[in-house]
Amino acid sequence: MAVMQTELPGVKLHARGKVRDIYDLGDTLLFIATDRLSAFDVVLPTPIPGKGKVLTQMSRFWFRRFEDLVPNHVVSGDVDAYPEHLKPHRDAIEGRSMLVRRAEVFPVECVVRGYLTGSGWKDYRKTGAVCGIPLPAGLEESVKLSEPIFTPSTKATTGHDENISEDQAADIIGRDRIGELRDLSLRIYTEAAAYALERGIIICDTKFEFGLIDGRVALIDEVLTPDSSRFWPADQYAPGRSQPSFDKQFVRDYVETVGWDKRPPGPELPADVVEGTSRRYAEAFRQVTGRAL
Repeated sequence: MAVMQTELPGVKLHARGKVRDIYDLGDTLLFIATDRLSAFDVVLPTPIPGKGKVLTQMSRFWFRRFEDLVPNHVVSGDVDAYPEHLKPHRDAIEGRSMLVRRAEVFPVECVVRGYLTGSGWKDYRKTGAVCGIPLPAGLEESVKLSEPIFTPSTKATTGHDENISEDQAADIIGRDRIGELRDLSLRIYTEAAAYALERGIIICDTKFEFGLIDGRVALIDEVLTPDSSRFWPADQYAPGRSQPSFDKQFVRDYVETVGWDKRPPGPELPADVVEGTSRRYAEAFRQVTGRAL
């Protein structure tokens, strides 16, 4: 059964994002990943069954994998370890929630691109560069870049994030800090991309979020999921065209065909698009982690 929105009577709601419902527990927060899906920054009216569990469990997988490189905000994803007043809500939160520490969030999203696609491809065709980073002439769509590039963006609470240069990001959070986040982002992406490729998935690009916890940089929010990344099946990869994917590109492609103006409200999704998207998320999880949900 899909979960479009959670209601936890007696628990203080902190915020509802495009995908997550966040509850205030005092020193900690409860992140719940619903089955909502956004396309072009609009939450669509049709949920994708199981999506929230995939996002949560895949994030937990990557948080554990990189915890020796960078701390993260996760306290626990085990309902048995949650405060007692949350346990009556087990059916609503199990598998799709994390208890996390509060962080002082940096207002910059750390985007890493390993392949030339999406807005980067559009930018390149117009300017020969991606987010101000010059690239060689004559590159094809979806080609692997000679090395990953760091292209930060603003972190918009509503509407669209905006691509910015590293210099602009430095103006927001400081030169040393953005350099630290750039180096961390590139290292995590490079190691994760190599790991995923061995399991049949190309991580085309991704975005990370960081914050300060007890004065230390920590990896927060979600990490290397089909919502925050483009995942391509490696056995179908061919540069020179757009790629089949394990992420919500399948939904983006559909809504581009129905005459939607990309303003709320979004269109309903037909059953075959819902089922196909749910299946893609589940398959991405299985290939990355080696297990099924």
